[in-house]
Amino acid sequence: MNYKLSRADAVQERQKGVLSTAMKRLLPLMKGEMRAVTIALISIVITSGATLVAPLLIAHTVDVYIENKNFNGILLFSGILLLIYIAGAIFNYIQVRTMGGMGRRVLFNLRNAILNKLEELPVAFFNQNKAGDLISRINNDTDKLNQFFAQALMQFVSNGVLIFGTGVFILVINIRLGAASLVPALVVLVLTFILSPWVNRTSLRSLRTLGGMSGEIQESLNNFKVIVAFNRLDYFRTKFKEANETNYGASITAGIASNTFTPLYTFASTVAQLIVLAYGIYLISAGSFTIGLLIGFILYVNNFYNPLRQLASVWSSLQLALAGLDRISEVLALESDMHVIPEGATTDSGAVLTFDHVSFGYPDGKEVLHDVNFTLEKGKTYALVGPTGGGKTTTASLMARLYDPTKGTVYLSGKDIRSYPADVRAKKIGFILQEPFLFSGTVKENILYGNEEYKDYTNEQVTTLLEKSNLNGLLARFSEGLETKVTSSSDGISLGQKQLIAFMRAALREPELLILDEATANIDTVTEQLLEDILKKLPTSTTRIIIAHRLNTIENADEIFFVNGGEVTKAGTMQQAVDMLLHGKRQS
Repeated sequence: MNYKLSRADAVQERQKGVLSTAMKRLLPLMKGEMRAVTIALISIVITSGATLVAPLLIAHTVDVYIENKNFNGILLFSGILLLIYIAGAIFNYIQVRTMGGMGRRVLFNLRNAILNKLEELPVAFFNQNKAGDLISRINNDTDKLNQFFAQALMQFVSNGVLIFGTGVFILVINIRLGAASLVPALVVLVLTFILSPWVNRTSLRSLRTLGGMSGEIQESLNNFKVIVAFNRLDYFRTKFKEANETNYGASITAGIASNTFTPLYTFASTVAQLIVLAYGIYLISAGSFTIGLLIGFILYVNNFYNPLRQLASVWSSLQLALAGLDRISEVLALESDMHVIPEGATTDSGAVLTFDHVSFGYPDGKEVLHDVNFTLEKGKTYALVGPTGGGKTTTASLMARLYDPTKGTVYLSGKDIRSYPADVRAKKIGFILQEPFLFSGTVKENILYGNEEYKDYTNEQVTTLLEKSNLNGLLARFSEGLETKVTSSSDGISLGQKQLIAFMRAALREPELLILDEATANIDTVTEQLLEDILKKLPTSTTRIIIAHRLNTIENADEIFFVNGGEVTKAGTMQQAVDMLLHGKRQS
């Protein structure tokens, strides 16, 4: 199955920003938040009402009390205005706090949902998508939605209410003066719709180049030891300079584009005020208008155009939020094709593992295995050899059901491996990779990870357990024993020690099938011999599968399989395996 996610720009190109469609896609995220939304909407109505009433009160104060020098009236209405402004500020705070909390809850729930979905997806998904892109979807894209819900959404609504209310007020006060003051707004709105696609394109390019620069830095830092060892700091500087310059140019263009609307709306507001001032003076001289109404009208014009300027930036935030939602939805919509199936036909061969006419190919790639048939018996040691790229690791991955065959069936203990729940299958199969992943914590926490049987054991109990399993010799390789600190990067321990932890973790589970994929590649000869001795002391029912390039690692195997060209064939003796390996290398 193809799990390849779309590129950020490809997703964004599908977003055309129709407002009704946007709301339909955003509303489901607010499920369970109706109380918060209701409180925010009530606060918006009260805040907008305070903003709309204030200019009328100011106009009345000027015309009635200031012109007549009635200081008591001035003080009274000043007090009323103060109370209105205080109420507006209080409810604005309630709105901001309510929506901020809602945004954080949406962010929390979205990130949990994405993580839960990623846990359901198979290894194939992670092979087809870059970790950096997935991290960006979990962190950056969800944060865009958080910012939209916490800030932009209510700004969008409140500004819309304020613009509509102000428009009604100025048209009711004087329809001709009101219509004249709205002409500049119509002009800039047309310009906004014309320029919006260009602004979005420049913003997208800036985001892509920022991602490219981050990827370049990450890659260079991951390989910094190699760069220093080969004295190629110039390469690091050159690559970073190229990425930085590209991002710099894109961000400059995006900054200019994003700020284009601000001067446009400022100019439109200034023109509207000049129109109101000139026309208002004319109406006053004609005796059909008052000075107080003119002052109030100018305040209304400001209340109309200032929200328009804010809506321009909110519109951009809406586009980014929709793009982030699209990328998030793409992950959430994925479904794993590796389901647990009902138990069907079984085999009675007594083998621990059987490949029955198994074929496998990666998406958009050639077939790696073709019509493979073999069986593995309990308690034996098997080796898989072959040239690099021949299919050894793929074969082992199918054994552990990291992938499902495209054709045929893999049987584990006589049952279709797909019929086992994940926890049961994990208990039956141990898999040690060449570069195992460790979690931040201690050696003890890492070796007991995922092992419910021993999760509450004390250090003394774990030590006794390791002694019984003949693993105490491996623990001696760590300076602080079980309490040796381990970080996710494992800077404090060697790669060989990482392998020892992975080996102890797998061996303690006493799996029916233990797969070692180049598991001794980074271990010294003495430790490797120690591991071999421990392998021999595993329960007699444990079947061991060893993938290795070093021939001494596989010389004691009960049976050797040669993997190459889509086939898995018995290699016979050690010498025959060597001959086949050399022949396979020449072919490849």
